[in-house]
This record gives sequence, structure tokens and C-alpha cells, in this order.
Amino acid sequence: MGKTSARYAPEVRERAVRMVGDHAADHGSQWAAIQSIAPKIGCTAETLRRWVRGAERASVPGAEARAEEAARVKALEREVRECPIFCV
Repeated sequence: MGKTSARYAPEVRERAVRMVGDHAADHGSQWAAIQSIAPKIGCTAETLRRWVRGAERASVPGAEARAEEAARVKALEREVRECPIFCV
């Protein structure tokens, strides 16, 4: 599996995402803005695109509650799989 983004501080990621939003109008598309900004902060365009998409998903109302619910469901499913009572 790939490396995590521990190489970049959260402040750098947040600033890069803000820069994409601020400069998207100066470029033909959001992707063009991402391609322009990524080399300036020292990451790949794909990395910056993932940060932007993550920020977009996080800004949706209720996203945090849905993520917490999904984590709870996953934990419960794991518990059911591991419980010997349900083994047939």
C-alpha cells in the first residue's frame, strides 16, 4: 500500500487547497489550477487533487456524522465476524 501524507503538514495541505479555490477562476479548470499549484508546494498534481476532493467531501453537511456512523458499522461488522457464537 502507498505512503500516507505525513510528509506534508496539515497547514500546508489546507493552504494548498485554499490556493486551488482562490485561483481556479484564473485557470481554465480546477485541474489546470491544481497542475499549476502542485509543483509550487512540492507535491504531485494527483496528491493535491486528492486533498481538494477530501476537503470537498468534508465540507458537505453531515459528512462527519456519516463518517462516524460508517466507522461504527465497520467495527460492528468486524465484531460479528469474529464472534464464535455466530459461527456455523
